[in-house]
Amino acid sequence: MKMNYQMKLMELVNNLDYVPHLLLHSCCGPCSTTCISFLTKYFDITVFYYNPNIEPEAEYIKRKNEQLKFLKKFKGEHKIDFLDCDYDNESFETAVKGLEQEKEGGARCTKCFYLRLSKCAHIAKEKGYDYFGTTLTVSPHKNSLVINTLGEKISQEVGIPFLYSDFKKQDGYKKSILLSREYDLYRQDYCGCLYGKWY
Repeated sequence: MKMNYQMKLMELVNNLDYVPHLLLHSCCGPCSTTCISFLTKYFDITVFYYNPNIEPEAEYIKRKNEQLKFLKKFKGEHKIDFLDCDYDNESFETAVKGLEQEKEGGARCTKCFYLRLSKCAHIAKEKGYDYFGTTLTVSPHKNSLVINTLGEKISQEVGIPFLYSDFKKQDGYKKSILLSREYDLYRQDYCGCLYGKWY
């Protein structure tokens, strides 16, 4: 039977009796809009901007600034912080070596998801967060089964709970488009790496 990850998320939040601290990996400002507007009802959130796949560096900086622009304007129900990372494209290139010509959505993307989620989990564990999660599942171009399966695997490896999700459910992606317009956010036309544009 196919797993409904958004239902798993709803079961969790509907049974919370405290406000947990969540380290939320964000792939970009536009995708984060829907996720943060939902999660802020239940969590103190630290948005973790770690995206070494984004090329070129100028594009990375532009997207990071759009993330900060949204967070500055948005008023959440609970605390929202931001944790930045240095530009680290070399780590991405090392992780996907030999997979450059894979189609978008294939093995290269899986390696990329693992790289970013693993970094998020380790920092969440180190800094004492209750959960780690990601905004990646809001995109209709991203496989939620792959992302949640990786999150579960990393959770077991690192020893910190993963926040299951499928934010594209219930028109999540459509809402992110509307919120991006409302907050006047730049919406990129490719995921991040140049291989995704070429292949």
